[in-house]
Amino acid sequence: MTFVALDFETADPMRDSACAVALVRVEGRRTTARETRLIRPPRREFWFTHIHGITWERVRREPVFGDLWPGLEPLLEGADFIAAHNAPFDRSVLRACCERAGLAVPDLPFLCTVSLARRAWSIYPTRLPDVCDRLDIPLRHHEADSDAEACAAIVVRAAREGGRRLLGDLLAAS
Repeated sequence: MTFVALDFETADPMRDSACAVALVRVEGRRTTARETRLIRPPRREFWFTHIHGITWERVRREPVFGDLWPGLEPLLEGADFIAAHNAPFDRSVLRACCERAGLAVPDLPFLCTVSLARRAWSIYPTRLPDVCDRLDIPLRHHEADSDAEACAAIVVRAAREGGRRLLGDLLAAS
């Protein structure tokens, strides 16, 4: 099993406003690579600084997504899927950012760790802090690197406890 856990932070409600991304590559059950980058979004307005602490001043000299993504995309090579907590959000951010930059959207299925936590352990509510508290996974919520690491840990634990069938069932449903 090879997968990449992915987390985006956004500046505003538009999905193309990624201001941070983290990727954690897992092969077998071992993390083999991790990358975290700040991104200069297409607009200077930051609506969500109060959530993630990222400001325009912090990212204004960072690369835009289109310049950054080609260097990160090799982490996806050979991966079976991308995992994200609330995968529809991260999938939509990735799609919007790729489309805005004129880049191909990665053709990999997404596994949602919200659905995984509900199915594997009946965790409700299923916000990332709730799941991490229940599974004793360290978390600095809304820091992309920590969120991606936690997401990877959830998948690895579910694979260990529930086997590949559980992951396969969720991937088939995505």
